[in-house]
Amino acid sequence: MKRWRPSQWRNEDEIFLVDVCAGKELADWLREQGHDVKEVRERDPRMTDDEILNWAKAEGRVIVTMDKDFGELAVVQGKTHCGIVRLPDVPIPIRKRLMGQVIAKHEKDLARGAVVTVTLKHIRIRLPR
Repeated sequence: MKRWRPSQWRNEDEIFLVDVCAGKELADWLREQGHDVKEVRERDPRMTDDEILNWAKAEGRVIVTMDKDFGELAVVQGKTHCGIVRLPDVPIPIRKRLMGQVIAKHEKDLARGAVVTVTLKHIRIRLPR
């Protein structure tokens, strides 16, 4: 898996690009926690997954999504990215708590460009090779 991270855009906190499906509530919560957050819905809610991936890569952002297609793009197709957090099937009220756990426990993995899949039962980390 390829990873590209422009160091001039990085700071000690992760910076995120929140997909439409992950929700405004999660994006707002991430901002409240002090993170730099941009939302797909603010630019174009109809952006393709490839366009989202390219935007995130250009700005060194970790994608936050519920969309399983990003795992396919990153792992199977080997598309370059700066980290992906997937929250498939996680209800809105629980997303913030689980995202907080991911940031607290796996910040270094995200900084390395991991694909993190979060479910109600577990958190799976796929590190870049």
